[in-house]
Amino acid sequence: MNSDLTTGSSLIPNKRILIVEDDADVRLGYQVLLKAHNYETFFAANAVAALTESRTHDPDLIILDLGLPGIDGFDLLEHLGPMYVFLVPVIVVSGRELHRNKERALNAGAVEYLQKPWNDDELLEMIARYASDPSSSQMPPTGGAMEIALPNAA
Repeated sequence: MNSDLTTGSSLIPNKRILIVEDDADVRLGYQVLLKAHNYETFFAANAVAALTESRTHDPDLIILDLGLPGIDGFDLLEHLGPMYVFLVPVIVVSGRELHRNKERALNAGAVEYLQKPWNDDELLEMIARYASDPSSSQMPPTGGAMEIALPNAA
């Protein structure tokens, strides 16, 4: 039996993906691609909105651009904290210089780094791999809600 999680089988609930991307055209590209594979998507155009959306929608996975206005993607990873990114995998998709930024993103807690423009099949494979991991949606060991500190908006 094929257990492909991207087929939208009624036995497997749709996975929730938070897309943190400031470019509206790129957000649309994600929406079209992921909706076609039965993923439920939520969007944030900046880090502060991403922190709010991550609490509101309890995503199974986050796709994060590094070049955000104001607080960048690296700072967002820091604000989310190691416990959160352990429980909710973060895939960084960025147009920034690959080598230095990939290492920094992975050290900050991202599980993957994909260079823009991305290959749809490669992105979908990463999403399926990490969104399907049951540990990615578990609550912290305390069983309570995670607190995510919102930065002060200046």
